[in-house]
Amino acid sequence: MSAGRNLKDQVRVHIRWMIRRDMAEVLAAEQQSFDYSWTEEDFLRCLRQRNCIGMVAEHDEKVVGFMIYELHKTKLHILNFAVAPSHRRQAIGRQMVSKLIGKLSSHRRTRITLAVRETNLVAQLFFRSMTFRAVKVLRGYYEDSGEDAFLMQYRILNDTGPDDADEMLDSVSMREEI
Repeated sequence: MSAGRNLKDQVRVHIRWMIRRDMAEVLAAEQQSFDYSWTEEDFLRCLRQRNCIGMVAEHDEKVVGFMIYELHKTKLHILNFAVAPSHRRQAIGRQMVSKLIGKLSSHRRTRITLAVRETNLVAQLFFRSMTFRAVKVLRGYYEDSGEDAFLMQYRILNDTGPDDADEMLDSVSMREEI
């Protein structure tokens, strides 16, 4: 938590598996968060996959955030992640990422990856504050806009496995180069 953030600003949430009745609140957060938002069918298609997991952050019996991620042999890959605009800057995203980091193991899954839109500086800075680093530029990654993405990665400390890029890059300096 940053030095300037008061503990009273932090909202404690319960993070649990996503269930069907959460979909309306998840879709609302999705649509409020992104210009190119997923549809209900996008969520359902993804969640039907065996290796895809949906989780929600709940506060006062209301879904205030969600994450969708895939399980791979050596990593977790975040496909979608959002906190409802009315509940941002209350450490909810931090709690969700921390929950995901807690699922890593030095023996199996040692990394978390995600693609972040080149124009989504807020997400880049958030994940950077959680010690994710940009490792690669994915040119023309988003079909909806043709926009580039940064592949961001979190690694546990003793991970010596293969990297997603030859060199770790800093997302802010990459933005200046592009």
